[in-house]
Amino acid sequence: MSDKTNRLEPKLPRGFADREAADIRAVERMMETIKRVYERYGFEPVETPFVEYTEALGKFLPDQDRPNEGVFSFQDEDEAWLSLRYDLTAPLARYVAENYERLPKPYRSYRSGWVFRNEKPGPGRYKQFLQLDADTVGAASPAADAEICMMAADTMEALGFKRGEYVIKVNNRKVLDGVMEAIGVTDERQKLTVIRAIDKIDRLGAKGVLELLTTGRTDESGDRTPGAGLAADRAGKIIDFCVGGIRRDGLALFEKDNLARIASLRALFPAIELYQLGLTELESLATVAVAAGFDHEVIGVDPSVVRGLEYYTGPVFEAELLFKVPNEKGQPVVFGSVGGGGRYDGLVGRFRGEDVPATGFSVGVSRLAAALKATGKLGDEGAVGPVVVTVMDRERLADYQKMVAELRSAGVASEIYLGASGMKAQLKYADRRNAPAAIIAGSQEFDSGKLQIKDLIAGKARAAAIEGHDAWRDERPGQFEIDRTGLVAEVKALLEKQRGG
Repeated sequence: MSDKTNRLEPKLPRGFADREAADIRAVERMMETIKRVYERYGFEPVETPFVEYTEALGKFLPDQDRPNEGVFSFQDEDEAWLSLRYDLTAPLARYVAENYERLPKPYRSYRSGWVFRNEKPGPGRYKQFLQLDADTVGAASPAADAEICMMAADTMEALGFKRGEYVIKVNNRKVLDGVMEAIGVTDERQKLTVIRAIDKIDRLGAKGVLELLTTGRTDESGDRTPGAGLAADRAGKIIDFCVGGIRRDGLALFEKDNLARIASLRALFPAIELYQLGLTELESLATVAVAAGFDHEVIGVDPSVVRGLEYYTGPVFEAELLFKVPNEKGQPVVFGSVGGGGRYDGLVGRFRGEDVPATGFSVGVSRLAAALKATGKLGDEGAVGPVVVTVMDRERLADYQKMVAELRSAGVASEIYLGASGMKAQLKYADRRNAPAAIIAGSQEFDSGKLQIKDLIAGKARAAAIEGHDAWRDERPGQFEIDRTGLVAEVKALLEKQRGG
């Protein structure tokens, strides 16, 4: 007998997830759709490794003992610190800097792959997840930012979301920094508290954000969030800025077009040069987008958008889905963000000693897949498995293998049953494999040149209407006989019929 006391427990580490066939196929199909849009815009694929020198990642630098928390890190044989990438942007910056002279500028590329965050996991938050990015490096024009936003919108529509079901929200880091200057916030901790409050305007509304900007807020559960400590008049200016001509009804719908909204924002802080410069950049972006057919309901200026304070230097973008889905409590909530990006003119420059303009967008693959699944737009690609050739006579394995070879040569996904169970278990196996059909042949069928095909899809439907085991055995629902020579043609015809052809 085996020693069960030494048996390993099959346990997945927290923050990681296994993926099964249906999810993998569906996500791959979704990603291929996105890549086709990216390539239509002239972007080409590039791939960087999972591992980079820790210092190249930029945000997390080594301390005396080991890199800061947030990344998975280790030392190589030369005691240099290496880390698993935590996004796809920092590795791109390293790649462009390393190959700068030979790459065409602007350099347009997209990348997909796993990224890793050594952070506390939570609902829908994993330590390993997929991203799909597109970036333009070497173009300072607002047209490059506009094009990224237009591509993000076309991506949403290629995946089946209609106009009105999503919006690409845009803001500018210079605008946010200008607001901080206008209200006299210079302390970095207080600035971060203010910006985090701005980010909650859609969820908490003006009243809730006003509390966070001043004395603090107590939520429904009794938890207390400290406020930024701003005086009422300064907090009121930020609320005016957040509203900015936008109707905050939980769906991020816009009352004014972009240029009218920018005009109203200009009037708030007319003397702040940085603030006005950011609005001018947004105006240029919006003008290009409208000229290309993307109006304010598709690409909309929203001053509350806050992203990537560590390295975004100009426009920032967020793709938001506007429809509602039930949350964990069954309450309807807006689905929200499925991706974002912005301009990061300083990241490549870390390697070159000079700023290199860059702008890009990142899709949160897992979150976007969840949105597609919630709306029925993510197809279950695992619904149809291979045709299963059952084995009744193990002395004729060569004959069974020949049948499988013929089916595969004709492009039909198929497999021979390789287990040791009887016919009933083999058909149960075929059912679990989501097989559309099973091929049945014993010595008698081989001798007569006949085969049995069991249409497992039709069989399930007909079996449900048959009363009693004897009736089921006599009728054999979904099962019919064919000539051995017609195997491929008959199977292909059955599969076409099942597909509705």
